[in-house]
Amino acid sequence: MSFTGFPDEGLVFYEGLEADNSKSYWTEHKAAYDTHVRAPMQALVDELVPEFGPAKLFRPYRDVRFAKDKTPYKTHQGAVLHPEGAGVGAWYVEISADGLRVAGGSWRLQPDQVERYRRAVDDDVQGPRLQAVADDLTAAGIDLDGHRLTRTPRGYDADHPRADLLRHRSIHGGRQWTPEDWMDSREVVDRVRSTWRALVPLNQWLADNVGATTAPPDRRR
Repeated sequence: MSFTGFPDEGLVFYEGLEADNSKSYWTEHKAAYDTHVRAPMQALVDELVPEFGPAKLFRPYRDVRFAKDKTPYKTHQGAVLHPEGAGVGAWYVEISADGLRVAGGSWRLQPDQVERYRRAVDDDVQGPRLQAVADDLTAAGIDLDGHRLTRTPRGYDADHPRADLLRHRSIHGGRQWTPEDWMDSREVVDRVRSTWRALVPLNQWLADNVGATTAPPDRRR
């Protein structure tokens, strides 16, 4: 299947799911999800894999074991592409009733990665390099986000020239588009690709300075 866009029926499916997040709604409309959401998303990432790495589509079911919110289904379809050997930094795309979300960077850093990240931000060469990347992304209309501390981490001056970057425990950038006619066309491919290309310097900085975690794997079930 070649990607031709996200049909309006997919967004309508998610509008209905937000109103009735139940097994009965899901069962009745699963064919619409398969045809108008999951299949186009698979076709989109298949087209982008050669440039951005292997892809994984997320399951539509929520893990509600420890959640207060027991609604069983996600109200969006996401996919992640991760360059082989990068260790950290990935590409993300999501479709929902709210529109299209495209992002790149790191959504979770392990403690050893956070320490390397902070040392690099504090470094006189790598720190300004990341600041320049962040400034370029902002100028390009890409929002920089991530989990942040409310204060500068211990051991660093509160008036550090890159205090805002030091507060990050994860860092990623992205764009959000509300539903528009172009989403049901191949223009989606161009927008996703151009956004991810703009985020290449961020992922490259993370790969160069943070890398894979050296912590033991979490074996909890």
